[in-house]
Amino acid sequence: QVQVVESGGGLVQPGGSLRLSCAASGRIVRVNSVGWYYQAPGKQRDMVAMTSGGSANYADSVKGRFTISRDDAKNTVYLQMNSLKPEDTAVYYCYTEALTYGAVGYETYWGQGIQVTVSS
Repeated sequence: QVQVVESGGGLVQPGGSLRLSCAASGRIVRVNSVGWYYQAPGKQRDMVAMTSGGSANYADSVKGRFTISRDDAKNTVYLQMNSLKPEDTAVYYCYTEALTYGAVGYETYWGQGIQVTVSS
C-alpha cells in the first residue's frame, strides 16, 4: 500500500553533516505525523525527531543539531544532521502515519532503515 524509502546515509567524520531523506509513495490520501527513529547495536529504537500539525519534537541528545522538515506535496520528510558525533552512529528509520484510500484510519508505515556512521 505505502512504500517508505530512506536515503542519504553513509559515513561522515565527527563534526560533519548529513541530510537524510524519506519518501513515501502509494495510495496516500493524507499524511499526519512523520519522523525518524534510530537504533544503535544492542539498544532499543528511540525517537530522534518527529513533526505533526506544524510542531516538531526532538530527542534531547539532538536538540540544536538536527532539524526535521517535510514537503507534503512530495510526501517527503528530511532530517538535517549537523555537528555529528560518534554516538549518533545508528540505523535510522523513517515512519509515515498515513491515511490511504479505502482505509478507515491512519496507519504507520516504516522504511527499511539506513546506516549512519560517524567516525574518523
